[in-house]
Amino acid sequence: MIAKNLNYTIALWRWCTAANKPLIYASSAATYGDGGAGFDDAGGIDAFKRLQPMNLYGWSKHAFDLWALRRAAAGSAPPLWAGLKFFNVFGPNEYHKGDMMSLVAKNYRKVAAGETIALFKSHRPDYRDGEQRRDFVYVKDCVAAMLRLWRQGRNSGIYNLGTGEARSFLDLINALGAACGVAPKIEFIDIPPDIRPSYQYFTEAQMSRLRQAGYNAPFTPLEAAVHDFVTNHLAQRDPYV
Repeated sequence: MIAKNLNYTIALWRWCTAANKPLIYASSAATYGDGGAGFDDAGGIDAFKRLQPMNLYGWSKHAFDLWALRRAAAGSAPPLWAGLKFFNVFGPNEYHKGDMMSLVAKNYRKVAAGETIALFKSHRPDYRDGEQRRDFVYVKDCVAAMLRLWRQGRNSGIYNLGTGEARSFLDLINALGAACGVAPKIEFIDIPPDIRPSYQYFTEAQMSRLRQAGYNAPFTPLEAAVHDFVTNHLAQRDPYV
Protein backbone atom coordinates (compact mmCIF):
# COMPACT_ATOMS: atom_id res chain seq x y z
CA MET A 1 0.00 0.00 0.00
CA ILE A 2 2.76 2.46 0.92
CA ALA A 3 4.91 1.40 -2.04
CA LYS A 4 2.12 1.88 -4.61
CA ASN A 5 -0.12 4.61 -3.21
CA LEU A 6 2.54 6.80 -1.62
CA ASN A 7 6.09 6.19 -2.84
CA TYR A 8 5.18 5.45 -6.46
CA THR A 9 3.02 8.56 -6.65
CA ILE A 10 5.87 10.59 -5.18
CA ALA A 11 8.08 9.26 -7.99
CA LEU A 12 5.48 10.26 -10.58
CA TRP A 13 5.21 13.74 -9.06
CA ARG A 14 8.98 14.20 -9.18
CA TRP A 15 9.16 13.01 -12.79
CA CYS A 16 6.32 15.32 -13.88
CA THR A 17 7.96 18.23 -12.08
CA ALA A 18 11.31 17.61 -13.77
CA ALA A 19 9.75 16.97 -17.20
CA ASN A 20 7.26 19.88 -16.92
CA LYS A 21 4.29 17.56 -17.43
CA PRO A 22 0.83 17.76 -15.79
CA LEU A 23 -0.18 15.21 -13.16
CA ILE A 24 -3.70 14.18 -12.22
CA TYR A 25 -3.78 11.52 -9.52
CA ALA A 26 -6.40 9.63 -7.55
CA SER A 27 -6.94 10.50 -3.94
CA SER A 28 -10.04 9.16 -2.19
CA ALA A 29 -13.05 10.03 -0.04
CA ALA A 30 -11.57 7.49 2.39
CA THR A 31 -9.23 10.28 3.50
CA TYR A 32 -12.20 11.88 5.30
CA GLY A 33 -12.60 8.96 7.71
CA ASP A 34 -15.96 8.85 9.47
CA GLY A 35 -16.90 12.28 8.16
CA GLY A 36 -16.74 13.87 11.59
CA ALA A 37 -14.52 16.62 10.18
CA GLY A 38 -16.77 17.05 7.15
CA PHE A 39 -16.14 16.40 3.46
CA ASP A 40 -14.82 19.83 2.51
CA ASP A 41 -11.84 20.08 0.13
CA ALA A 42 -11.40 23.84 0.54
CA GLY A 43 -9.54 24.11 3.84
CA GLY A 44 -5.96 23.62 2.71
CA ILE A 45 -3.19 21.78 4.50
CA ASP A 46 -4.12 22.82 8.05
CA ALA A 47 -7.67 21.50 7.62
CA PHE A 48 -6.46 18.34 5.88
CA LYS A 49 -4.05 17.57 8.73
CA ARG A 50 -7.05 17.24 11.05
CA LEU A 51 -8.59 14.42 8.99
CA GLN A 52 -8.47 10.91 10.44
CA PRO A 53 -8.77 8.15 7.79
CA MET A 54 -10.14 4.89 9.14
CA ASN A 55 -8.03 2.39 7.20
CA LEU A 56 -4.59 1.94 5.65
CA TYR A 57 -5.85 2.70 2.15
CA GLY A 58 -7.23 6.04 3.32
CA TRP A 59 -4.03 6.84 5.21
CA SER A 60 -1.87 6.10 2.15
CA LYS A 61 -3.90 8.50 0.01
CA HIS A 62 -4.00 11.11 2.77
CA ALA A 63 -0.24 10.92 3.24
CA PHE A 64 0.35 11.76 -0.41
CA ASP A 65 -2.19 14.61 -0.38
CA LEU A 66 -0.28 16.23 2.50
CA TRP A 67 3.07 15.59 0.80
CA ALA A 68 1.80 17.16 -2.43
CA LEU A 69 0.49 20.25 -0.66
CA ARG A 70 3.82 20.72 1.10
CA ARG A 71 5.82 20.32 -2.13
CA ALA A 72 3.54 22.71 -4.01
CA ALA A 73 3.89 25.28 -1.21
CA ALA A 74 7.67 24.92 -1.50
CA GLY A 75 7.50 25.68 -5.23
CA SER A 76 8.34 22.18 -6.44
CA ALA A 77 5.35 20.94 -8.41
CA PRO A 78 4.27 19.95 -11.93
CA PRO A 79 2.95 22.82 -14.09
CA LEU A 80 -0.55 21.51 -13.42
CA TRP A 81 -1.45 19.04 -10.70
CA ALA A 82 -4.78 17.85 -9.39
CA GLY A 83 -5.50 15.33 -6.67
CA LEU A 84 -9.05 14.05 -6.98
CA LYS A 85 -10.80 12.74 -3.88
CA PHE A 86 -12.98 10.23 -5.68
CA PHE A 87 -16.15 9.20 -3.89
CA ASN A 88 -18.03 5.99 -4.84
CA VAL A 89 -17.23 5.67 -8.53
CA PHE A 90 -19.06 3.09 -10.64
CA GLY A 91 -19.47 2.38 -14.33
CA PRO A 92 -18.08 0.56 -17.37
CA ASN A 93 -14.54 -0.83 -17.50
CA GLU A 94 -14.34 -1.65 -13.77
CA TYR A 95 -14.58 -5.42 -14.32
CA HIS A 96 -10.93 -6.12 -13.47
CA LYS A 97 -11.51 -5.02 -9.87
CA GLY A 98 -12.95 -8.33 -8.71
CA ASP A 99 -14.48 -8.08 -5.25
CA MET A 100 -13.85 -4.32 -5.28
CA MET A 101 -16.25 -3.77 -8.18
CA SER A 102 -19.26 -1.56 -7.55
CA LEU A 103 -22.45 -3.20 -6.30
CA VAL A 104 -24.03 -2.52 -9.69
CA ALA A 105 -21.38 -4.47 -11.62
CA LYS A 106 -21.11 -7.16 -8.97
CA ASN A 107 -24.84 -7.84 -8.66
CA TYR A 108 -26.18 -7.16 -12.16
CA ARG A 109 -26.49 -10.80 -13.24
CA LYS A 110 -28.06 -11.90 -9.96
CA VAL A 111 -30.64 -9.12 -9.98
CA ALA A 112 -31.47 -9.68 -13.65
CA ALA A 113 -31.96 -13.40 -12.93
CA GLY A 114 -34.23 -12.73 -9.96
CA GLU A 115 -31.72 -14.07 -7.42
CA THR A 116 -31.29 -12.72 -3.91
CA ILE A 117 -28.41 -10.36 -3.25
CA ALA A 118 -26.84 -9.28 0.04
CA LEU A 119 -26.51 -5.82 1.53
CA PHE A 120 -24.93 -4.95 4.85
CA LYS A 121 -27.08 -4.49 7.90
CA SER A 122 -26.70 -1.32 9.90
CA HIS A 123 -24.95 -1.66 13.24
CA ARG A 124 -25.88 1.86 14.28
CA PRO A 125 -29.28 2.88 15.67
CA ASP A 126 -29.41 6.05 13.55
CA TYR A 127 -29.36 4.11 10.25
CA ARG A 128 -31.79 1.46 9.09
CA ASP A 129 -30.55 -1.57 7.17
CA GLY A 130 -29.56 -0.54 3.66
CA GLU A 131 -29.93 3.15 4.43
CA GLN A 132 -26.20 3.74 4.75
CA ARG A 133 -25.49 6.52 2.29
CA ARG A 134 -22.74 7.17 -0.22
CA ASP A 135 -22.01 9.76 -2.85
CA PHE A 136 -22.26 7.49 -5.91
CA VAL A 137 -20.70 9.10 -8.99
CA TYR A 138 -20.72 7.77 -12.55
CA VAL A 139 -17.31 7.14 -14.07
CA LYS A 140 -18.24 8.97 -17.28
CA ASP A 141 -18.77 12.14 -15.22
CA CYS A 142 -15.39 11.60 -13.53
CA VAL A 143 -13.68 11.34 -16.92
CA ALA A 144 -15.37 14.53 -18.11
CA ALA A 145 -14.20 16.42 -15.03
CA MET A 146 -10.63 15.11 -15.36
CA LEU A 147 -10.46 16.10 -19.02
CA ARG A 148 -11.72 19.59 -18.20
CA LEU A 149 -9.06 20.10 -15.52
CA TRP A 150 -6.34 18.85 -17.87
CA ARG A 151 -7.45 20.89 -20.88
CA GLN A 152 -7.80 24.18 -19.03
CA GLY A 153 -4.28 23.70 -17.65
CA ARG A 154 -4.68 25.76 -14.47
CA ASN A 155 -6.25 25.65 -10.99
CA SER A 156 -3.93 23.11 -9.43
CA GLY A 157 -4.94 21.59 -6.10
CA ILE A 158 -7.00 18.90 -4.41
CA TYR A 159 -10.64 18.52 -5.37
CA ASN A 160 -13.57 16.37 -4.35
CA LEU A 161 -15.09 14.35 -7.18
CA GLY A 162 -18.57 13.13 -6.33
CA THR A 163 -22.04 14.44 -7.12
CA GLY A 164 -22.69 16.37 -3.93
CA GLU A 165 -25.72 14.17 -3.13
CA ALA A 166 -25.58 11.11 -0.88
CA ARG A 167 -27.92 8.23 -1.77
CA SER A 168 -28.63 4.99 0.05
CA PHE A 169 -27.51 1.52 -0.95
CA LEU A 170 -31.20 0.64 -1.26
CA ASP A 171 -31.58 3.48 -3.78
CA LEU A 172 -28.68 2.04 -5.75
CA ILE A 173 -30.05 -1.51 -5.82
CA ASN A 174 -33.57 -0.35 -6.59
CA ALA A 175 -32.16 1.61 -9.54
CA LEU A 176 -30.40 -1.57 -10.66
CA GLY A 177 -33.65 -3.50 -10.40
CA ALA A 178 -35.50 -0.84 -12.40
CA ALA A 179 -32.85 -0.97 -15.13
CA CYS A 180 -33.23 -4.76 -15.25
CA GLY A 181 -37.02 -4.59 -15.18
CA VAL A 182 -37.34 -6.63 -11.95
CA ALA A 183 -37.92 -5.99 -8.27
CA PRO A 184 -34.63 -6.79 -6.51
CA LYS A 185 -34.59 -9.41 -3.77
CA ILE A 186 -32.41 -8.35 -0.84
CA GLU A 187 -31.20 -10.01 2.31
CA PHE A 188 -29.27 -8.11 4.96
CA ILE A 189 -26.09 -9.58 6.38
CA ASP A 190 -23.80 -8.49 9.21
CA ILE A 191 -20.85 -6.27 8.38
CA PRO A 192 -17.78 -8.48 8.91
CA PRO A 193 -16.23 -7.72 12.31
CA ASP A 194 -12.81 -6.98 10.80
CA ILE A 195 -14.11 -4.04 8.74
CA ARG A 196 -16.95 -2.91 11.01
CA PRO A 197 -14.85 -0.33 12.92
CA SER A 198 -13.73 1.34 9.67
CA TYR A 199 -17.04 1.19 7.81
CA GLN A 200 -18.27 4.57 6.55
CA TYR A 201 -22.02 5.13 7.01
CA PHE A 202 -22.18 8.42 5.14
CA THR A 203 -20.17 10.25 2.48
CA GLU A 204 -21.17 13.35 0.54
CA ALA A 205 -18.78 15.51 -1.43
CA GLN A 206 -18.72 19.26 -1.07
CA MET A 207 -18.48 20.23 -4.73
CA SER A 208 -18.21 24.03 -4.67
CA ARG A 209 -14.44 24.08 -5.14
CA LEU A 210 -14.51 22.05 -8.37
CA ARG A 211 -17.34 24.27 -9.60
CA GLN A 212 -15.29 27.37 -8.82
CA ALA A 213 -12.43 25.86 -10.83
CA GLY A 214 -14.67 26.00 -13.89
CA TYR A 215 -16.33 22.59 -14.09
CA ASN A 216 -20.02 23.38 -14.54
CA ALA A 217 -21.40 20.26 -16.25
CA PRO A 218 -24.24 18.49 -14.44
CA PHE A 219 -23.65 15.10 -12.83
CA THR A 220 -25.75 12.20 -14.07
CA PRO A 221 -28.56 11.35 -11.61
CA LEU A 222 -28.14 7.97 -9.94
CA GLU A 223 -31.07 6.26 -11.68
CA ALA A 224 -30.02 7.52 -15.11
CA ALA A 225 -26.40 6.50 -14.55
CA VAL A 226 -27.34 2.97 -13.46
CA HIS A 227 -29.71 2.64 -16.42
CA ASP A 228 -26.97 3.67 -18.85
CA PHE A 229 -24.46 1.30 -17.25
CA VAL A 230 -26.86 -1.63 -17.43
CA THR A 231 -28.48 -1.13 -20.82
CA ASN A 232 -25.48 0.14 -22.78
CA HIS A 233 -22.75 -1.95 -21.14
CA LEU A 234 -23.60 -4.76 -18.69
CA ALA A 235 -26.42 -6.11 -20.83
CA GLN A 236 -24.32 -6.02 -24.00
CA ARG A 237 -22.11 -8.80 -25.32
CA ASP A 238 -19.13 -6.45 -24.96
CA PRO A 239 -19.61 -4.41 -21.76
CA TYR A 240 -16.56 -2.19 -22.27
CA VAL A 241 -16.60 1.39 -23.55
